[in-house]
Amino acid sequence: MIGRRRRDRSQARLAELDAFRHVRRAASEDVTVFGEELSALHFETLATDLDDQMRLDYGHALDAYESAKLRLGKATVAIDVTEVTRTLADGRFAHACVLAARDGVDRPARRPPCFFDPGHGPASRDVSWAPLGGIPRDIPVCFRDAERLAAGEAPRARMVRLGNRYVPWYASGPAYSAWASGWYADLILDGRAEADRITMTYAGVTIAGSESLLAGAEWSDPGAWSDGGMIGGHDYSGWDGHGGGGDFGGGDFGGGDGGGGGGDSG
Repeated sequence: MIGRRRRDRSQARLAELDAFRHVRRAASEDVTVFGEELSALHFETLATDLDDQMRLDYGHALDAYESAKLRLGKATVAIDVTEVTRTLADGRFAHACVLAARDGVDRPARRPPCFFDPGHGPASRDVSWAPLGGIPRDIPVCFRDAERLAAGEAPRARMVRLGNRYVPWYASGPAYSAWASGWYADLILDGRAEADRITMTYAGVTIAGSESLLAGAEWSDPGAWSDGGMIGGHDYSGWDGHGGGGDFGGGDFGGGDGGGGGGDSG
């Protein structure tokens, strides 16, 4: 009995470490991409007269980037990464405000990041969407992904690594919940999503042969999106923390490449 408890504790600790490895890697990618976009914006602003609001927003974006880097460096457990991505969400909103001022368009409203990829910046609207076989839900999307959907095209989803494959973050299961909880903290606070299940919004993917997620996937919807459409779904109780429990499928979901998004603030 004692030996079994020790084994259980050891396995739980290994699962925690593996989850931390997953979310830290994803957050590191996000920090890197955001830093690259800020560097590109810096060169643009060298030739631009910044008004007081632009200067404040630009400074906020830079501060958020530096804070996210610092928090990431100090992170030791998965939950620490939640603060990293929450900080990045703040920084990306400030970045979107600078871009809007640069382009002479209205300042964006403070909204959650794009559901398909938080790197796209704050969403511009809510749309009803579901992958093949999933339950439609109202999700926040950026301007460009809204255009893609309206045109019948696939959205550009943020892909994360799970085991030896990449999957859309919202089908990644428990490993990435700490990462997603920071990005989508506003959705969780509003009661539109559940913190511990947000990465299971469209999980339980079974791939028929080698077909892509869009073309051949069968989805079971665990109802992590709290919109009244909650049903039963995939059971992650057997997940072992090593990316090996459940076949989440492979393929390229709308062109994601596993890296961060590309500054599409909508």
